[in-house]
Amino acid sequence: MSKKQRTLYRKTVFYTQLFFRKYPALPYISKWLCISIIIGGLVGTASAGFLQSLEWATNFRENHVWLIALLPVAGFLIGLVYYYYGKDVEAGNNVLIDSIHDPKEIIPFKMAPFVYLGTLVTHFFGGSAGREGTALQMAGAIADQLSKPFKLDKNERKILLIASIAAGFGSIFGTPLAGAVFGLEVFLIGRIRYNAIFPAFASAILANLATDLWNVKHTHYHIDLIPKIEFLPILYSILAGIAFGICAAGFSRFIHWVSSVFKSKIQYPPFRPVLGGIIVALAVFALGTTRYIGLGIPVIVESFEKQLPLYDFALKMIFTIVTLSAGFKGGEVTPLFFIGATLGSALSFFIPLPFGLLAGMGFVAVFAGATNTPLACMLMGIELFGAESGVYIAIACVVSYLISGHNSIYTKQKIGETKNSRFQNDQDKSISDL
Repeated sequence: MSKKQRTLYRKTVFYTQLFFRKYPALPYISKWLCISIIIGGLVGTASAGFLQSLEWATNFRENHVWLIALLPVAGFLIGLVYYYYGKDVEAGNNVLIDSIHDPKEIIPFKMAPFVYLGTLVTHFFGGSAGREGTALQMAGAIADQLSKPFKLDKNERKILLIASIAAGFGSIFGTPLAGAVFGLEVFLIGRIRYNAIFPAFASAILANLATDLWNVKHTHYHIDLIPKIEFLPILYSILAGIAFGICAAGFSRFIHWVSSVFKSKIQYPPFRPVLGGIIVALAVFALGTTRYIGLGIPVIVESFEKQLPLYDFALKMIFTIVTLSAGFKGGEVTPLFFIGATLGSALSFFIPLPFGLLAGMGFVAVFAGATNTPLACMLMGIELFGAESGVYIAIACVVSYLISGHNSIYTKQKIGETKNSRFQNDQDKSISDL
């Protein structure tokens, strides 16, 4: 190397070091932007394919209602696959949350195709389930495969999984801001991990863009009337939030209790969804309607358009608890949207607020109470319904979160900050340990 080349080399090194001293966050941003672009593209594409598949399965089932009679057989097949080949991924979202708390082995990639096919089968034959669980598990299984190529350590893997959850949630519902905060908020109650804030937002936004590029449409909701912010409407919002929190706590407790009953009474796991499928199928044919199975999007939209009866939310809760507790695959969140929106619409018979506003408040507030993610749910409400409803949405979410107590649909959530100072002994415990 000539003297001139050595001088040029030294200058290059000097100015590079000087640049990185001046902008110390640049290596971090560059690295995680690169990873987020990959996560966003892969997860957004996976979500688009899943949403389209789910729409096809739903439409086919609604045009061939006799398929619901085969739900017990479908449940047996799902149970067999997970019992013999998927025990290590059967816990679903709890595997992701557990891995964030204590990363060990790379999440098996098979989680993605297993939950994808299991959820499609559940919806195709008439189970009552959602889509968020599938989206998150697909995202986590896909993203965690990047750990080795990028040589990520344990702390970086935690950030990776948070970003994947943000991407999955944001792309499946078309709410990237809520998705980002959900990823940051869901694994530890009462705390947010700020060192993951950039990857979470970048991954959620990019994943949502990728889903949109595939021309996949998300459902739009509209609240016709929003009252002026005054004392009485705020008081009524607090009362509604209490009802939503009680509903959220009840759903969380019942789904875990019914699941334990299935496990204690039926020792061979593949037989559990058989019984659950029989119960759901018989109930559908006895009621003569498919209103309470699948995602229930048409009923959610209806709750914004007119007052619905109280039994709508109760029946959806029963159908969903039986379906998921028995071992069928899917998520709880869209059913929680159904339960919250229909409950809110029905509360308009007793609470003098517009039924559309109450439906929107219930849509996100029951979800906030059942997942302990009030900030994500506030943002979701604003993204879906507009900023004009933001104050009412916030009140409902915060009250529901507080009223629901230390309950959750995710048993591996840990308590970072207790909701009440009287329960300090619960801090740092998992929901499953309470």
